[in-house]
Amino acid sequence: MHPWIPASGHGLRHAGIHFDAVRIAGVLAEQVAYELMQFTDFQAGPIVREATGHRYMHFLLPPQSATSHRWPAGVRALGRGAQGWAYVGVPALGGLTWPLEWRSEPTAEVPFVEAGLLREVVGRLIGVVR
Repeated sequence: MHPWIPASGHGLRHAGIHFDAVRIAGVLAEQVAYELMQFTDFQAGPIVREATGHRYMHFLLPPQSATSHRWPAGVRALGRGAQGWAYVGVPALGGLTWPLEWRSEPTAEVPFVEAGLLREVVGRLIGVVR
């Protein structure tokens, strides 16, 4: 599938090289993932969930696509155009990957989350959540 997905366990990958990422925490992240999954008939593209800490979810987008959108407070774009360097934990597709897991796996048909759709869902839910 993607050469940046580790064969086992998990690994850190530099955002902005093979993919951009949008990081969202907690309940909002769960709501966004749920809405994306429902809208895409469970073909949302790669979404990585952290099981510890802030319980971030990273929505993996095509390279150079996250920073071309404006994101509301609490949502952070990670990529080459973002400030600073960012690394995202990526789990293997099988086996022991704790504390990371796939909320939605990439597929050949949907290798990334669509940036415009993610921005639309986030914008709609931020209005509901706030």
